[in-house]
Amino acid sequence: MSDAAQTTPAPPSGRVEEDKVLPIVVYALYLLGFTNGLTFLAGLIVAYVNRDTAGPINASHYTFAIRTFWLSIGGFLAGLALFLVGLALAVLLIGIPLLIVGGTIMSVISVFFVVRTILGLVYLLKGEAYPRPQAWLV
Repeated sequence: MSDAAQTTPAPPSGRVEEDKVLPIVVYALYLLGFTNGLTFLAGLIVAYVNRDTAGPINASHYTFAIRTFWLSIGGFLAGLALFLVGLALAVLLIGIPLLIVGGTIMSVISVFFVVRTILGLVYLLKGEAYPRPQAWLV
């Protein structure tokens, strides 16, 4: 009788463990993208491919990573457009403020991207879902 009690499995705990490797790869590819620019896209593709089949914790991180990419691209392109218009008008000296504003926007968006990526990585390493993956800011 004591043998039967020893062979029964323990009831599952309330916390579900998910494999963290691919979300970590996504965040690492995002951070590595600052050295070559190409791994941003690789991280985005990995996130899109795995989002639908992931558990709830990883799905929140994939959603967060995808939104981080697109929000950053949108802001960076807006800053780049201002910068390029300012560059063209700098010959006439009226484009210098646009150069400054565009460069500042691109710098702030780069910091925004890194902060969001590191925050997502911190939540992932703690084993938690990202609390607000649809948020516009952090």
